Amino acid sequence: MRVSLDQWQALIAVVDAEGYAQAAEQLNKSQSSVSYAINKLEEQLGIKVFQLEGRRAQLTEAGEGLLRHARQLTDHAQRIESLASHYAQGWEAEIRLTLDSVFPEELILHVLNQFAEEQPHTRILLSETVLSGTDEALLRREADVVISGRVPPGFIGNPLINIEFIAVAHPSHPLHHLSEPLTFEHLRSHRQLVVRDSGSRKLDAGWLGADQRWTFSNASTSIQSACLGLGYAWYPKLKIAKYLQSNQLKPLPLQTGASRYAQLYLVLSEGDFAGPGTQRLATLIEDAVKPFKHSVS
Repeated sequence: MRVSLDQWQALIAVVDAEGYAQAAEQLNKSQSSVSYAINKLEEQLGIKVFQLEGRRAQLTEAGEGLLRHARQLTDHAQRIESLASHYAQGWEAEIRLTLDSVFPEELILHVLNQFAEEQPHTRILLSETVLSGTDEALLRREADVVISGRVPPGFIGNPLINIEFIAVAHPSHPLHHLSEPLTFEHLRSHRQLVVRDSGSRKLDAGWLGADQRWTFSNASTSIQSACLGLGYAWYPKLKIAKYLQSNQLKPLPLQTGASRYAQLYLVLSEGDFAGPGTQRLATLIEDAVKPFKHSVS
């Protein structure tokens, strides 16, 4: 016969409450039932977990070892019960979040931390995509929540945030030291840094047809390259704020086109039929961008 969870809980209660009477009160049971549970545990295991020292019951060496494992066991059982309750209320076991890489990392990580504090049992699968890769995740039903610059046919998206892109280069870059007004013609003779479309369409959004071009699959690597003076690029202002403040990047003084804007949308793949976790995550994202909606300049 196996030792029951109730017996292990009785053992923990006697130790924590420092006595059988106190443990019985804590467990809302009679003292005799607590004593019976401990005696039965010792009988089934064939060892003593308590020994009398004067009028007090002290844990034996074996009891000390068993207590550590008993705490782990009961803690695990409580987590299983909590998880079952979580699923019983309809909360998803996993939510797949896909976002365009222009969305600020710090902002989404703040959101995910908030969500984890509320719903620690829901796993998050985060994917970062570029250009058409984001809406393709929707079309292939590979995402539950999407932050994208485009809403594919058949889906409904809510405008989330208008992202400002600015042309930048390291302060020592030659483009910052021309004696004449800076134009697109000047840009074409220098290396442009672009991020490759992660979708199948391989779009070249923002490329000026420069003779020199470096293409990256990761936006962070592209930004680091610009900080090292290896080229110029248009980056989301929110994403490079710390590099602008530290003077690692400096806006290019273009006559025209120094800034561009891209609208991002929040899309739920199941729309109004999305689960409660998906809807809650969407609400947290919308709340997080509110302070930035009118501060893109």
